[in-house]
Amino acid sequence: MDDTRFIHKGSRRYYLANIALFLAGFVTFATLYDFQPLFPNLVQEYGITPAMASLSLSVATFSLAFTLPFSGSLSDAVGRRPLIIFASILAPVLAFGSAVHHAFSGMLLLRLGQGIILAGVPAVAMAYLNEETEPKALGSAMGLYIAGNGMGGMSGRILTAWFTDLMGWRWALVTMALLCFVCGLLVWACLPASQNFSGKAFQPRALLASMADHLKNPGLRRLYLIAFCCMGGFVTLYNYVTFRLLGRDFGLSHTQVGLIFLAYAFGSVSSTVMGNLVNTYGRRRILSSALGIMTLGLLLTIGSSLWLVIVGIVLFTIGFFGAHSVASAWVGRLAAHSHAQASSLYLFFYYLGSSISGTIGGTIYHGWAWPGVVALILILVGIAFILCLGLQSVPHRSEPLSPHVP
Repeated sequence: MDDTRFIHKGSRRYYLANIALFLAGFVTFATLYDFQPLFPNLVQEYGITPAMASLSLSVATFSLAFTLPFSGSLSDAVGRRPLIIFASILAPVLAFGSAVHHAFSGMLLLRLGQGIILAGVPAVAMAYLNEETEPKALGSAMGLYIAGNGMGGMSGRILTAWFTDLMGWRWALVTMALLCFVCGLLVWACLPASQNFSGKAFQPRALLASMADHLKNPGLRRLYLIAFCCMGGFVTLYNYVTFRLLGRDFGLSHTQVGLIFLAYAFGSVSSTVMGNLVNTYGRRRILSSALGIMTLGLLLTIGSSLWLVIVGIVLFTIGFFGAHSVASAWVGRLAAHSHAQASSLYLFFYYLGSSISGTIGGTIYHGWAWPGVVALILILVGIAFILCLGLQSVPHRSEPLSPHVP
């Protein structure tokens, strides 16, 4: 392949591509998670249960889960750049609609569509970088894209909570949608045209056959279920700890509660640290240790001291990011072929766990308050630990999996 067709580090195209994909990652996770701090507001506005309020996030992650396995193959047919731009602009439009729609059912339909559209970014952006960026610049470019994912997920939650105290929850969502729409336009303006893309027909049968083959692998099945349990527990904790922190126990403001999402910064560090420790101590040992840290942090959140609860949330987040980092990389090691499909299946179970457990947790919170939520998450982490123990004898392969940020 002609080397001049690559995006070279330090070139104008390099900076434009990095800006565009950073913003695409920001839009994806900011618009996906900006509803999460607002569940108490939805309960108050519509007179619904916490479980019903959680559907504003769960329906989006549910549709995202089912669309993700097909988005990469679809981009093979229509192109990487068009799909990234389409998703980055249309998702904020649907986010605006969900913010101003007064019927809860209509809001959920728009969120369902938003999840489908957002699937056009995560796997496709990584494919674009792999195809268009020169090898020596790929690491830094991928790192900036992943940073955009993390910044979007954290900012979507924190800024929405802050804007809610200033102007109410609907205007907070409108503000986030407008901000993300501007970012989407910048993605359109900045993202360089593909130079190395080679299209091929969309083949759903071959894709489904490849996925079915991955599900026959016992090691991959365990890792997929670990992803389901860990992400299910993680989202459930953040879905309902806001009710406790805003309630009688602590009486915090939305802005103060939004700051708990800064714990993501600790999680980002832990994912790197635990990923490096794998080389010394082995995957199973580090994964089980991360699950242990999640358990310790979770138990601390039962306490009546605010600082103890905060420390518990931080520890739980550190453990989750570490577990996710190790498990997602392990998938690439175990997949015998079609590593992109193996990755997509991991993310399918990852977001499916978020959708199912995130809503079941609301029913439990309504009946048994915070101790009930803790019990549910303990069960999920316990199942993940049992699954982890069975991974010790699974053979390894050498291909790593690209990292992903929730």
